Amino acid sequence: MGSSDFIVRQMRIVNNIKPFVKRVDTVAAEWPATTNYLYLTYNACNTDIECSSGGVMVLGSGVYRIGSSVEFDCCAVGCVQELKKMNKTTIMVNCNPETVSTDYDMCDRLYFEEISFETVMEIYDIEAPEGIILSMGGQLPNNIAMDLFGQKVRILGTSPESIDNAENRFKFSRLLDSKEIGQPVWELVSDIETAKKFCLKNGYPCIVRPSYVLSGAAMNVANSARNLENYLKEATAVCNEHPVVISKFITEAKEIDVDAVAQDGQLICMAVSEHVENAGVHSGDATLVTPPQDLTSKTLANIRK
Repeated sequence: MGSSDFIVRQMRIVNNIKPFVKRVDTVAAEWPATTNYLYLTYNACNTDIECSSGGVMVLGSGVYRIGSSVEFDCCAVGCVQELKKMNKTTIMVNCNPETVSTDYDMCDRLYFEEISFETVMEIYDIEAPEGIILSMGGQLPNNIAMDLFGQKVRILGTSPESIDNAENRFKFSRLLDSKEIGQPVWELVSDIETAKKFCLKNGYPCIVRPSYVLSGAAMNVANSARNLENYLKEATAVCNEHPVVISKFITEAKEIDVDAVAQDGQLICMAVSEHVENAGVHSGDATLVTPPQDLTSKTLANIRK
């Protein structure tokens, strides 16, 4: 229909159509519920809570799936616990009752709601928090980071620009080039003919890499023109709002995972894991060894650099 969350939200605001906050009735109406379990609804005439500004919103990971599971819930729970130590009012937004972050005693207020731009903006307007923490929830919060940034939402932690630089394949590849960090030859793909010319010039196999996708969705290695065409269609269908990048795929290459913590541009600590299988096996399926067994001291120094 050519619409979007933003257009729908603006139309509602113009017509003064706003949701109400209600408590989840955990006692089947036997007596008034006093839980911190909340949800938004348009089927009401009053709100059940009194909001005082100054809390901090934390977005959870939503439903569990491959690539977005309990590890992100662990991050969200740890974040809420640290906020409590700072005497901050904690506001969790998550829609998965299987998580620890949605336990009744984990936060001050819990919204059982989807992680979408429209819903998060409504809760933000109602709660008027100090800010929102996106970086604990994984892919779904990352997907709406730039939309929230465009609405002047105060985002705490990793900035939306940094999230976009990492999630947007074109921006990330361009960043590596600007920092003179080696990478396989690549090109931004706007149509199938551009992709075919790239493969003719650089040879197969090539890897098709869409942006803002979970756990490598629609990312495939093409070994022929037929593969290439099918994979590009799939990538465009999964992520038609963001660029698709095609890169030369290096066969029999060693894959290395690096987890690092940095502050103010300085590396604090890092861990290097070595894949047993050659590059091409997803990290979630691969066998990893740490500390690495076959990396030279020079390679490790280059990784740290």
